[in-house]
Amino acid sequence: MKGKRLRAAIVTSSDSGYRGEREDLSGPAIREMLEEEGYEVVSQTILPDNQAMLEEYLSTAADEDQADLILTTGGTGFSPKDVTPEATLAVCTRMAPGIPEAMRSASLAITPRAMLSRAAAGIREKTLIINLPGSPKAVRECLAVILPALEHGLRILREEEGNCAGQG
Repeated sequence: MKGKRLRAAIVTSSDSGYRGEREDLSGPAIREMLEEEGYEVVSQTILPDNQAMLEEYLSTAADEDQADLILTTGGTGFSPKDVTPEATLAVCTRMAPGIPEAMRSASLAITPRAMLSRAAAGIREKTLIINLPGSPKAVRECLAVILPALEHGLRILREEEGNCAGQG
């Protein structure tokens, strides 16, 4: 990782994890992969499937904790309790649809259920927020797809390097 070390926050959306009834394996998987890439993890938490609480965490991590990247895990499916994309949409001012599209595309090669993901990605000021799936296996698969491009995008967002998205 070149330049200033990028800061990341991680939030797991899980009622049972929040209540301590289920061990969170996805949050630690995200942390491990980020730290291997040189990110500094400044915050990691588990919240219930509650849109207001998720919005508050995302806003605070972006605005006060100054995270460059916030990764969520869980809450992106079809269950009525899955509200992570809605929380993300509520706090972002610009969307980054290519990121979840890339994750869904790569995941479709593994399982047809990938099309059921409602994951979103967006920008709040100078912070990128990305929804990841809830399972540790899917988290690793999706991060492997997007991590190689994230540093460049984050440095552009932070105005540390020029914009070149590879479009011709």
